[in-house]
Amino acid sequence: MNKLNYFYFLIIIFSLFIISCGKPISQFQYTIENNEAPSKVDFENECKNAEEYHWDFGDGNTSTDASPEHEYTSSGNYTVKLTAKNGNKTKTIEKQVFITAPENCLILIETSMGNMVAELYDATPLHRDNFIKLVEEGFYDELLFHRVIKGFMIQGGDPESKNAAADKRLGTGGPGYQIPAEFVDSLVHIKGAICAARTNNPEKKSSGSQFYIVQGKKVDSNTLNSICSRKGFRYSSSDIEKYETLGGTPHLDREYTVFGKIIEGLEIIDKIAETKTGPGDRPLENVKMKISIIK
Repeated sequence: MNKLNYFYFLIIIFSLFIISCGKPISQFQYTIENNEAPSKVDFENECKNAEEYHWDFGDGNTSTDASPEHEYTSSGNYTVKLTAKNGNKTKTIEKQVFITAPENCLILIETSMGNMVAELYDATPLHRDNFIKLVEEGFYDELLFHRVIKGFMIQGGDPESKNAAADKRLGTGGPGYQIPAEFVDSLVHIKGAICAARTNNPEKKSSGSQFYIVQGKKVDSNTLNSICSRKGFRYSSSDIEKYETLGGTPHLDREYTVFGKIIEGLEIIDKIAETKTGPGDRPLENVKMKISIIK
């Protein structure tokens, strides 16, 4: 090879090296603490030679963060794609993320002030199954938390609250039926409890759709002992501790059916409870809900 050809050869090799260095390399890892839905996944970006990133999490959500955290609210096998970009050059890599279904029945309550995850109890099957039926029909979508009392509870589920005028009094609507009471001594009105609203009826039947979530206040042991003596039952040591530390509304135990509890997002109850209200304890600014089953 003469010197001129060797010189051209070096230029070609150097050019290919420059092009190669400018091409992005797409790579990532992820960690899951618990792969049962709802599950948060931390993605660690290991790309090289990249200036921009585009994540497709496989569930309709995307991100341009370098190393995002994403929550999967339903079970499934998701194809996650990371596209690394450097100028006009892109490189995409795919990996599978598998999320299993929860063992218990979980629901996602989305509100205009944040989201909550709740568990529905198997010990109250009539209320559980009715609630699931309504959720799957989309009954609760766009309804309001129409009654909010700070230090007590937040209430929703009135179908008449959908697109209701600001001056409309709410709280009497429902699906046209009631549900027999399902009182379980171990299911009590501790903060985060999901309970069925009802009218004043001797059998204490529940509304077919309206429910409330307890905020409550901290309760001392003397008050709890007084309630036990009056109603003829005893609280467990765990329930007493939760009433004393988290708070609740124990005077409603054995009066209204408790059929679930918030397991994530207790702070959202407090946010909604701070809402300014008008006549009928209705928030002046609408607090909408959307509820779905976590499968």
